[in-house]
Amino acid sequence: MTDMGFSPIIFVTGATSGFGEAIARRFAAEGRRVIITGRRRDRLEVLKRELEGLHGTVEGGTVVHALRFDVRDAAEVERAFASLPDGWRDIDVLVNNAGLAAGLDPIQDGDPDDWDRMIDTNIKGLLNVSRTVIPGMISRGRGHIINIGSTAGKEVYPKGNVYCASKHAVDALTKGMRQDLLPHGIKVTQIAPGLAETEFSLVRFHGDAEKAKKPYEGIEPLRGEDIAELVHFAASRPAHVCINDLVVTPTAQANSTLTHRVM
Repeated sequence: MTDMGFSPIIFVTGATSGFGEAIARRFAAEGRRVIITGRRRDRLEVLKRELEGLHGTVEGGTVVHALRFDVRDAAEVERAFASLPDGWRDIDVLVNNAGLAAGLDPIQDGDPDDWDRMIDTNIKGLLNVSRTVIPGMISRGRGHIINIGSTAGKEVYPKGNVYCASKHAVDALTKGMRQDLLPHGIKVTQIAPGLAETEFSLVRFHGDAEKAKKPYEGIEPLRGEDIAELVHFAASRPAHVCINDLVVTPTAQANSTLTHRVM
């Protein structure tokens, strides 16, 4: 990104909280144009106003554009993208961050509604957004897609079943994208975080704040800012360098099932 010779446009899905919000903040802080997207219009507008207030909207400075849509709805994604003003459709870096876990049950007790929500968001949502943005990257002969995966996409843990399957799909899709887009000069990166304290657990446990605290007890988890820094690092490599895959965990986590907790 730093070698492009112009101010790139960064497109971040799921920017209303967690990793996505931190990623938007990181790029906006250095004067990049950022498109923030999500389902919660009020949060998008608050973040847009805050970033513009912090970093300005003058020529050459940060400009933030907010798009409200649900990544699960392909037609809605296309309409939102088509609504972008002139000069905002040439996406240089797409960060496919929108994703979630819903439920933590053994497979035989799983809720099919939770399954649909994870599959439709984590897999189909990534595909819907990528399919909309990629043609422009191909036509320009450049671009960078950064998919936010998970250590759950590297190994399966008990009761993780469908969530792990969806993140294994992200891992496979990232590899497939890199192969298919190789002739077009488009970089494809996956960043796979371990335990990170965001709204992730609150969503997984359907708003139960007490349950949501449990995964992080006794350790210092990753933060949104940690992942934002890695996304920025990957995006700022020279044109001839592509970070394929970054797996990152807290120091207190060895893998998806082994942590060292100090209680």
